[in-house]
Amino acid sequence: MHTTPSARGASLSHEPDHPLIRTAGQGKGTRMSGTDLACSTGLTENSLYRYDDWLLRAAAIRDGDHVLDIGCGTGGTTRAAAWLAGSGAAVGVDLSEQTLAEATRRAEETGAVTATFVPADAQVHAFETETFDVLLSRTGCTDFTDPIAAFTNLARALRPGGRVALLVWQAPSRNPWYAELTTGATPSLDVPGAFAFADPARVAHILTSAGFHTPECESLQELIQVGPGVDYRSAAWLVTTRKPA
Repeated sequence: MHTTPSARGASLSHEPDHPLIRTAGQGKGTRMSGTDLACSTGLTENSLYRYDDWLLRAAAIRDGDHVLDIGCGTGGTTRAAAWLAGSGAAVGVDLSEQTLAEATRRAEETGAVTATFVPADAQVHAFETETFDVLLSRTGCTDFTDPIAAFTNLARALRPGGRVALLVWQAPSRNPWYAELTTGATPSLDVPGAFAFADPARVAHILTSAGFHTPECESLQELIQVGPGVDYRSAAWLVTTRKPA
């Protein structure tokens, strides 16, 4: 496992398009439970869009690739992956059928005809064997109840040499937005939840146990946008690895 720091990423070509959870002048704003935070697709899209370039560049998606996007939410990264894949395609997987209905609507609205969406639990879903070239996830894998079993299942769906790019949060101490926007105790780093992949050593154990090469973890820092002119500092790991050829 290698960990390396990185400067701020390149700006993106798109802006967040969900309703914001706060408005200017609200001060601290409405506090959300951890469950509400995880389920808020609007917050997810608004918060994470500055990380998208990092994630997509790390995935190195090429024309003709088939991409699997885990925990895709309303499909922003799935659509981007589909466009990058050109003659290939991207499949977004999420547990929420309501969220995927919105993802499908947005794909149709933007002409992302090769982006499709499947309601499924990626931990156990019977994906076709060796179908995908790239496995992508923007914080969508941290709720796995058995992450080794989940990634073992996902490894079967990847072709030999398939690439993996994950964006996951670093520890709560490096993400002050969590305390500001949620209630309850600081979450543990070894149970399912936002910070389940915050420890690079644990991430390396999970992925190598599932059959992947030892991952690299690059440290990223960005501002996350939670309202008009309201930004918080954040820190994430960009995790990359491959399935053996």
